[in-house]
Amino acid sequence: MDEPAQRSHRPDVSFDGGDLDCGSGLLLLIRKHIDPLARGQILEVRSTEVSVEQDLPAWCRLTGNELISWSRNAGTWSFLICKGSLAEQKESPAPAPSRPGAERRVEGARISARLSKPDSIPQIAPLSVMGIGSWPRPRWMLQALHEHVEGRLGEDEFQATADDAVRFAVEAQLRSHADVVTDGEQRRDNYASFVGGLLENCQLIPLTDLLPLVDDPEKFEKELESLDVPASEVRHPAVFGKLRRGRPIAAHELEFVRTLTDRPVKIALPGPYLLTRIMWMECISDKAYATREELAGDIVQILREELHDLLSAGAALVQFDEPVLTEVVFTGAKNSRSFMCGALSEKGSAEHELAFARELINQVVDGAPLERTAIHICRGNWTRDESAALSGDYRPLVLILKALKLGNYLLELCTPRAGEIEALKELPTDRRIGVGLVNPKTEIVESLKEIVAKAKRAADLFGADRIFLTPDCGFATFANNPVCISRLAEAKLSALARAAEILKAR
Repeated sequence: MDEPAQRSHRPDVSFDGGDLDCGSGLLLLIRKHIDPLARGQILEVRSTEVSVEQDLPAWCRLTGNELISWSRNAGTWSFLICKGSLAEQKESPAPAPSRPGAERRVEGARISARLSKPDSIPQIAPLSVMGIGSWPRPRWMLQALHEHVEGRLGEDEFQATADDAVRFAVEAQLRSHADVVTDGEQRRDNYASFVGGLLENCQLIPLTDLLPLVDDPEKFEKELESLDVPASEVRHPAVFGKLRRGRPIAAHELEFVRTLTDRPVKIALPGPYLLTRIMWMECISDKAYATREELAGDIVQILREELHDLLSAGAALVQFDEPVLTEVVFTGAKNSRSFMCGALSEKGSAEHELAFARELINQVVDGAPLERTAIHICRGNWTRDESAALSGDYRPLVLILKALKLGNYLLELCTPRAGEIEALKELPTDRRIGVGLVNPKTEIVESLKEIVAKAKRAADLFGADRIFLTPDCGFATFANNPVCISRLAEAKLSALARAAEILKAR
């Protein structure tokens, strides 16, 4: 490329990437240094690697950052990159969001591992109403999430803002007469990848940053187009060392919610198979782990520790999200890649993947009380377009469900894509079923008559003492792509509560 005649801009931050190329860690370092900058600020990248001459301009074009100038002196390249564009320099950065009444500080999830006495944990009664996990985030919470991920909002300020968002989410669930509440996953930019930002030796990076790291960039770029959300706005965990749980993942969420209500609290976590599929990327994670099975071993250990802490701290139910199991059985071709729920890595045959998933889940929940562990399965919640989501009934998954050592299945069943509920009639009689009865992706509230009829059908099939009433999935997806608004989510949950009262009266 031609060298510009002069460099009229001075960098705000500089770093030396040495001889790293874009496929062996340079982009991770760039992301680490550019994220905390305000839009319009300038980063200088110094490099002695020849390939960066071509790769770095391509990365700038892909990510929407302006490459201002470049020069070479004694074999070392110097690139000036503006975060966003130079035209944004005169714009003042948005103030850090704050909310009144948010003086409480949440430590990095440090709670004692005391064992809760059984009678101190609120019991979940039959026909209870509960959400799956996420709740629509206020606009100011979305802003806080972005600024926190990019390092421009401190931990204390972020947690204070999140506390207010959690208060709103819990108050809405209580107004809806939900029997079991969640914190609405307000502190998470999405339901699974957020874990990567809390673990040691893992970094959250935009999907677009992965492009120079894959074997077939052109194919990968086309696959990114399947996302409803711009790939530059979706953060993905990159594993660059042995994973460790330096701090709890969700225990601080539980601790805060329990100060707001005495109702049973559910905490949702991404399941071990889902996290393995998300984090195992041959071009990155294989530098730390020889196989994905080795990676999965550390993920299992991390989730076991988290499960123990949550149960000890009084979680009434810990739910593991494994929606990608439907991707295993419904996308067909072996070694195909799917972006469903962020599962980027390739997979083997359905039989092999289901056996692998069963083993991982059972290792995590081994020894835990059946009644306090759950799994959630759906067919994708990243788009409102029903035709774009997976379709098929639960028959291919019944065997794995029967073999899991957990006591509750929370399943998508409202959408016609999920097939008939009778496919589940062989589930063990000592397990409970959360029956999806409203669709979080539609803009209408299902009629009370329709909800009651479907719930009665489930009660006739399983017994009323074995069912819960739930939505098909959470009410929010990626932070930039909400599938529902709070008012509508509250109305749908209220409809479930009214249906539950009718069933109880019968």
